[in-house]
Amino acid sequence: QVQLAESGGGLVQAGGSLRLSCAASGNIFSVPTMGWYRQAPGKQRELVASLTASGSRNDADSVKGRFTVSRDKNAVYLQMNSLKPEDTAVYYCHAIVRAGPWTPAYTYWGQGTQVTVSS
Repeated sequence: QVQLAESGGGLVQAGGSLRLSCAASGNIFSVPTMGWYRQAPGKQRELVASLTASGSRNDADSVKGRFTVSRDKNAVYLQMNSLKPEDTAVYYCHAIVRAGPWTPAYTYWGQGTQVTVSS
């Protein structure tokens, strides 16, 4: 089993910054992909940014130039700058994990952390 522990959400004024952190622990051989999704009230969960172990990034158009995803082994971070009220959502850490070299990869989710941007 794998656990994802998130931290760093909160309330910030528009134009401000926040940094989210997520650490994966448990039965881990490799983590091919880690990243962040978000879900605003009444909307579907959407990709914010992800980063593979080889360094390939996938960022949502709405956050390009403002948010930066980074990794350190089995941890992933999201630096959010120039925050806007429309960035308000619950942010979920996401990881694709292998427990062994020949085992299938499974997807895991964090519990979510609230980010609120006031205007």
